[in-house]
Amino acid sequence: MTCIVDEKVEGKIERLPAWFRQDLPDKEKIEEMRTFFRRSSLHTVCEDALCPNMGKCWSQRTATFMILGGICTRACRFCAVKTGRAPAVDSGEPHQVALAVKGMNLRYVVITSVTRDDLVDGGAEQFARTIEEMRCLIPGTKIEVLIPDFADNIESLQKVVKAGPDVISHNIETVRRLSPEVRPQAGYDRSLSVLQNLRRLNSVVCSANDGDRPVFIKSGFMVGLGETEKEIVELMKDLAFAGCDMLTIGQYLAPTRGRRHWRVRRFVAPEEFESYKSLGIKLGFNYVMSAPLVRSSYIAEEGYKACLK
Repeated sequence: MTCIVDEKVEGKIERLPAWFRQDLPDKEKIEEMRTFFRRSSLHTVCEDALCPNMGKCWSQRTATFMILGGICTRACRFCAVKTGRAPAVDSGEPHQVALAVKGMNLRYVVITSVTRDDLVDGGAEQFARTIEEMRCLIPGTKIEVLIPDFADNIESLQKVVKAGPDVISHNIETVRRLSPEVRPQAGYDRSLSVLQNLRRLNSVVCSANDGDRPVFIKSGFMVGLGETEKEIVELMKDLAFAGCDMLTIGQYLAPTRGRRHWRVRRFVAPEEFESYKSLGIKLGFNYVMSAPLVRSSYIAEEGYKACLK
């Protein structure tokens, strides 16, 4: 049995294309996961960002944890996360996340956060402490972090790199032309600089540790916001030049029908996603996941394993 979600396009409700059909998830497993997170007082990007893959991932007992609270200090027009005045940082959160990961017996975990422009380091210390807590409590679990831009502060980026995650991801989200409107408080060139600095810092840390395996660098973006094919190709070339190992490409879906959120301009066919995947491999990415329902943390372990080969 499958389900299709409706989407509002240019003022009217239309059914999503047939390729968005998904099997109905196991309701009991979803409720079990929901209860688990409520009891742990933890946030997940699955719920807060209204991820379309939540049912599938949760039924497999996988999730992306969101640290630093559930309120973002920015208001990107593609995102469903609440914005406003962020709460005080919870010093016990890193340990709670580690306990939750251990309790769920996860072999691979993704940690992301809201953007915290109110903090001097953007929340980098909380990322580092969360990684360290997990390394101590569950040393065998692989860790991927999806970080905000930290205002491209080198010291903040260095904190996360030195903590030793297996993958560091930062999403550029959209093409250069649309970036100022879709993510006005961020920046296309700033995101490229973040990725370049992560690559450089990672090389420095790797050399200092006598050649230990480097951290893999990852980014992702959405299509269907009004970009052209030429702009997509330019974006992919920029990410390859920045030194990304992994790339994810997915269809943008508006979180709400209100004016705050950017409207979907078109639904990209699966064949076009396949062409972007082929181009990505030609450009030198070690791994490219490109499909309508792909999100940056979706089946993240697959990309990590591919890069190890």
